[in-house]
Amino acid sequence: MQRILLSLAVFTVSTWASAQNWMNMHQTYEGLDRNVTIGLSDGVLSDFSHQDESVFISIPKGDGAITFPFYMSDLDSISFSPDLLDSEKGHNKYRPFTMNIYTEGGEYIEDKEVWLNCVITIDGKGEYSNYCGTGRIRGRGNSSWDWYDKKPYKFKLDSKSKLLGLEKAKDWNLLANYRDVTDLMNTFAFETAHSMGMPYTNHSRYVEVFLNNEFIGLYQLTEKIEINKNRIDIDETGGLLMSFDQDDGPDLSPDDGDNFWSQVFSLPMCIKEPEGYTQEQIDSIKAEFAILEKAIKSRDYEKVNELMDIQSFIGILQIHEFLYNVEIDAPRSIYMFKDKDGKYTFGPIWDWDAGYDFDWGDMYTGHTFFTDYRELIYGTDPVNGTNAAYRINKFWLSLFGNATFVQQYKEAWLKHTDAVVAEDWAETMKYSDALTEEGAYDRDSERWPLATYTYDWRTGKYITNTFTPAEETQKMEQWIRNRKNYIDDVVANYPPGDDEIVPTEIEVVGTIEKTQSVSFSKGYSQTSQISISQQEVADLLGNNPSSLVPLNADGSEGNNTAAKTYGAWFDASGNTNSWGNGHVYIESNSMYNWAFGCHPQNCQWGDKHIVTMQYRSGNKAVNVKVTFNVN
Repeated sequence: MQRILLSLAVFTVSTWASAQNWMNMHQTYEGLDRNVTIGLSDGVLSDFSHQDESVFISIPKGDGAITFPFYMSDLDSISFSPDLLDSEKGHNKYRPFTMNIYTEGGEYIEDKEVWLNCVITIDGKGEYSNYCGTGRIRGRGNSSWDWYDKKPYKFKLDSKSKLLGLEKAKDWNLLANYRDVTDLMNTFAFETAHSMGMPYTNHSRYVEVFLNNEFIGLYQLTEKIEINKNRIDIDETGGLLMSFDQDDGPDLSPDDGDNFWSQVFSLPMCIKEPEGYTQEQIDSIKAEFAILEKAIKSRDYEKVNELMDIQSFIGILQIHEFLYNVEIDAPRSIYMFKDKDGKYTFGPIWDWDAGYDFDWGDMYTGHTFFTDYRELIYGTDPVNGTNAAYRINKFWLSLFGNATFVQQYKEAWLKHTDAVVAEDWAETMKYSDALTEEGAYDRDSERWPLATYTYDWRTGKYITNTFTPAEETQKMEQWIRNRKNYIDDVVANYPPGDDEIVPTEIEVVGTIEKTQSVSFSKGYSQTSQISISQQEVADLLGNNPSSLVPLNADGSEGNNTAAKTYGAWFDASGNTNSWGNGHVYIESNSMYNWAFGCHPQNCQWGDKHIVTMQYRSGNKAVNVKVTFNVN
């Protein structure tokens, strides 16, 4: 029967192409009616033939074609169909669709840098137009690519195209969501951002993907964040798209030539688009951004409002705290754009499978979320970090000292809070219900069974923890409901702040010098402390200090990367840096008695490091310069 169908198909491709737009090659896979949809119009199909047990399909690309096989043993039938009118389509975006990817020569996608030529087909299932076209594909992501077996991808079509009702573009992402058992974390964040009015927020379509005829699981198809009239619609030459990102910034990508440390708050920043800036142009961008930084640092609301879209800033802060996305601490994946002569505006949001109280203790293999809804990134008093689980960069928190900003923040949260469950979660569950009803969850779980193994020291045995989408979705909903009520109370009780403008020009009125021996062998476990005279500091300042901050080697304010209220990790140059790049550290919950230590892998016996902490009161400061001798 299959041979008859194939012979008939070869004949009908040439005779029916004028009347039919699609050839549909049907296969039943684990309850899924998989269609490989091949376009027949506009010369999409180059050749169709069969030999022995295989069908060979060729799709033109450039001066040649990509040929891929479909095996007779996998084939149920072949049919032909016309394009549906838009009025005849269902436009049900919640359903899982089917995507087929064929790489040239059947090559494996093994790299994030090397693009492979490919053919992509999408079965719109009568809800949206089918798609069949050529392009290129490669891996994407950082931890999601490096740590997990189920890989994420990005692809670039040869022609701008609408996919499953999403606006025309060439560049698209396939999110694997391997860490996220529910496959809903990005989608709920997108839905929440949409209802909060965050600009250019991404959309979700779920696709079950076959790569070179092998089922590789359920994926989330979404837009690439880029300057494009159908994406971030700003001037393509005068506009600017940047990200706050440790991975793409100067810390972890120092040779990329498109990044810098911000001048005032030492944030890792990357210029995503346009590409090709000279160092002189990058320096100009850095200097211009520093004007905003200084306005934020001084809590000058009027100046900030002149330079930045404050509602988008509030939105990015609220969604990170609400969904407990601690990557604002690094930071990672926070986007900001600026149109020609426009304001700095935050968005689109991105990357949310590190939120929802993810257990970072098992980050390489774990799928544990939703343990505690009462943890806070910013704390109960954000400008001072009271009860905060993280000491994030003050760029994000300084404005909480301004009364006008705090009032706007509270009003914005009150405006949206009731929609979180009633609308945003309800919309997200429509995707979940469709994935359940059509068996997509089951097929993905079969392809990628999820479990972790934890050691129970009491019994000396390993415990197997299994995860199912249904159970995790139920946990997620309860966590969101509890979290929403908890954040309601926290935000309502934020201190009101004031409208005083804090001086940004600091006058150093004195320096205290300390020399401290650091035992290389003891690393993090030094036995002594650094003690500073409170009276000496008060005498120099004229009163007691109100804050204590770490400085970079050039005297600019650094980041508190230590685990306590005060302090930082310092690198070999004396700049504040992450633990992984740090050599020595100071940390304490006390202003005047500091613990210290060294990184046993980064430090060497005989090293000498000079670091600076600074006491402040108003616009006056006292520096404490500490010389560490490692021995």
